[in-house]
Amino acid sequence: MAKRPAVYPFTAIVGQEKMKLALILNAVDMRIGGVLIRGERGTGKSTAARALAALLPEIEVFVESPFNDDPNHPDTWSDIVRERAAAGETLQIAHRRVPFIDLPVSATEDRVVGTLDIEKAIQKGERHFDPGVLASANRGILYIDEVNLLDDHVVDLLLDSAAMGINVVEREGISFSHPARFILVGTMNPEEGDLRPQLLDRFALSVEIKGIADAHERMEIIERHIAYEDDPEGFRSAWAGEEKALADRIAAAREIVEEVEYSRRDLYAIASLTSSLQIDGHRADMVVLKTARAHAAYESRRSITQRDILLAMELAVPHRLKRGPFADAQMNMAQLEQKLERVESEWGEGDESAEPSQDGEQQSVKKNPLR
Repeated sequence: MAKRPAVYPFTAIVGQEKMKLALILNAVDMRIGGVLIRGERGTGKSTAARALAALLPEIEVFVESPFNDDPNHPDTWSDIVRERAAAGETLQIAHRRVPFIDLPVSATEDRVVGTLDIEKAIQKGERHFDPGVLASANRGILYIDEVNLLDDHVVDLLLDSAAMGINVVEREGISFSHPARFILVGTMNPEEGDLRPQLLDRFALSVEIKGIADAHERMEIIERHIAYEDDPEGFRSAWAGEEKALADRIAAAREIVEEVEYSRRDLYAIASLTSSLQIDGHRADMVVLKTARAHAAYESRRSITQRDILLAMELAVPHRLKRGPFADAQMNMAQLEQKLERVESEWGEGDESAEPSQDGEQQSVKKNPLR
């Protein structure tokens, strides 16, 4: 078996800090719902996605299952694993690298969600499922280059699975389900056409990236890539310390993200900001909260702050804005910060639903109503 080529280290990517942070936060909490990276070609979009997969720790899986089922979370098991476990079978456990699945823009619905063999079900009474891309991507990264060129219906299916964490296939009264929780990374060049607003809204986070203009940083990019091409393994070894530090930091954040607390004041601030920006629906509010909690966990904190909310707004809101004062790709963060300060001031002055604790501080909302 041929040896897999060394992946370019995530920590060796020069610049593009917002893109890297959006990817990292999705790695901390896959429930955020993925990230859309919009920008010109040659800016490291696919390199970053592949590098993130290589950075993450190996996962425990059942050898017999094609769905990367997590042995430690029976509530997420696929129908196949549930049935075998219920029958008393002993399922072998092994470790695998986090999957990185590259979805071609020509992918069909059956290729993505998988297919049920109706003929076998009718003739033999057997339920046979042929896994699709969502099965392979579970607990990993699903990467779609030029997502704007993918069929809208297929994009919808992917986004549904990314949000729900499960794939259910139903045909002729027969159904099959399996876990499908993954980091969805879509990339596109806006010059080649944009996604419909309905689909844009379904991506949790979005970042706009451009080529780096600073000459010193561009020179650094050249030097690093030449070093990588000359000796991939040696280059990875040179960055191994930084890679391990980041991997450990993500792993630690994953352990505490569900314990990150927030107050009713925080919820009021998020709701007021999204309302003032005339964001349709409520998906953005949920995404902002999840992203703020992930960022707090990434910084080893167990409660969110104003800075977490502002950063989450910067990642979750721009692609949802209507044409108007905030319609530019970059929001005016100074104005947004002023809005947030006014909102928190209003809450402190007059919100009768505030629930101060005995020491006068706002009580935290229970830890994880989002699960």
